[in-house]
Amino acid sequence: MIRISTKGKYGTRLMVQLAMNYGKGPMLLKDIANKENLSVRYLEHLIPPLKSAHLVHSIRGAHGGYKLTKPPSDITLKDIIRILEGPLSPSECVESPDVCDRSSFCVTRDIWAELERTISKTLAGHTLADLVKKYLSTPHYGENQ
Repeated sequence: MIRISTKGKYGTRLMVQLAMNYGKGPMLLKDIANKENLSVRYLEHLIPPLKSAHLVHSIRGAHGGYKLTKPPSDITLKDIIRILEGPLSPSECVESPDVCDRSSFCVTRDIWAELERTISKTLAGHTLADLVKKYLSTPHYGENQ
């Protein structure tokens, strides 16, 4: 079964909170955890890959925390999910044909590649800015504020 793990889902929620605060300064993970009803410890595990990918920047000190490195409109769901989940391919042979000696004549490999392109296109078509707009327009916005 193809699924986005907790890592991808919670990481996206983390990034949406940072996007909502974009231009207002850094956010503490405990504040994000409170707003999203998530564990700070879990969020701490999501930050390193996001920092390594240069999507998130940390600031030390009394007014420190985390912030996005670029505008929310420049960060897609594809960026986030690929960093936190790894390759988007439903089958390893799509990205690495040499893992299977049947790749050159496999009748299903093209379907797996098409599925990967569809997933990739869908995720690339949604930015953090889009998610912030959606978040702000939902009736539940503000309940966890």
